[in-house]
Amino acid sequence: MKKLVLLGALALSVLSLPTFADDKPVKIGIEAAYPPFASKAPDGSIVGFDYDIGNALCEEMKVKCVWVEQEFDGLIPALKVRKIDAILSSMSITEDRKKSVDFTNKYYNTPARLVMKSGVQVSDSLAELKGKNIGVQRGSIHERFAREVLAPLGAEIKPYGSQNEIYLDVAAGRLDGTVADATLLDDGFLKTDAGKGYAFVGPAFTDVKYFGDGVGIAVRKGDALKEKINTAITAIRENGKYKQIQDKYFAFDIYGK
Repeated sequence: MKKLVLLGALALSVLSLPTFADDKPVKIGIEAAYPPFASKAPDGSIVGFDYDIGNALCEEMKVKCVWVEQEFDGLIPALKVRKIDAILSSMSITEDRKKSVDFTNKYYNTPARLVMKSGVQVSDSLAELKGKNIGVQRGSIHERFAREVLAPLGAEIKPYGSQNEIYLDVAAGRLDGTVADATLLDDGFLKTDAGKGYAFVGPAFTDVKYFGDGVGIAVRKGDALKEKINTAITAIRENGKYKQIQDKYFAFDIYGK
């Protein structure tokens, strides 16, 4: 009888413990090269909207999160081989990416834009881009859009490892312009000294085929972490934490419709 009681107590204690998976930290992949979403502070720490949102979600889920820096085009491969558990790095939800990963609900949504020299006129037809060198980040949705839409119009598409490298070549005159997220371009380039004399040109790009249904957090196919994050996104939207973080970086509703 004592043995049965002891075994019952042990079984009860095991059931009351968190699972091993819950004890493990959640490793989040990010590329810290996209202010105001993610960049490096002078002391080397990561700062930005994505970083703050991620920490708020981890706090809401009551899990320990570890940030893992990775170049953007290496994030999905790193997720697949389990070097990271989630990607929170301004990654747009697209049908092409859904073939490889699962996405949470969106946590923000902004259009893509083209930046060139102030005064350059670009019509909705984009015909004026013929012969222009346009920089895009390698592996991004903007690269696919540029290759499939701008290149057939005669634009020369130049892929780069990071958006910061593109800014340097735009400012140096080696590129005529770049296509990227509008908020990223505004804060990361146009509002800086290097971006003086440059402006948004042409139309806003919102085609779901290329730019998806907003920006989400990627996890491995079938991972239960997806629903946990979705619940946390809803919670921080409702309890005011999301707006508190948003207002720190933006003067508008970045969540979108």
